[in-house]
Amino acid sequence: MEASIQFAKKYLEDLLSFFGLNTDVHASSEDDEVIELNIPSTHLNGFLIGQRGETVRAIQFLVSNALKSQGHEHTRVNVDVAEYKKQRADRLAVTATEWVRQVQESGKPYEVRPMNAADRRVVHKVAADAGLVSESVGEGRDRHIVLKPAE
Repeated sequence: MEASIQFAKKYLEDLLSFFGLNTDVHASSEDDEVIELNIPSTHLNGFLIGQRGETVRAIQFLVSNALKSQGHEHTRVNVDVAEYKKQRADRLAVTATEWVRQVQESGKPYEVRPMNAADRRVVHKVAADAGLVSESVGEGRDRHIVLKPAE
């Protein structure tokens, strides 16, 4: 695992240097499955995050594919810029709590708008903590969650 973390850290730092950003990336692994790479806040935050986090997800994809192509065992990577993803997940959890409350009060299923996999994981966790059933339905960009009352 340590070799994968060091490779991912070095790869990301090299990638950032192409944009003229020489910074130290913080690398760790919380659960021995996902490599966490955190880029500290810089003047390029907006550029690195991109619209709705698209660029940071693309960077994450590049690092993951570099690990795969080098034959590393651990290839799941989470890249965050200035805690953007953490703050986004916190805001989404607040909104998901409101959706959960609506389902609990009405007793009717609620379809959430389509969202990416990371955002769906946040909503699934909030729903599970509240005792609701949640299920992902749809394909590709239309994949979304349906929240249902517990049986």
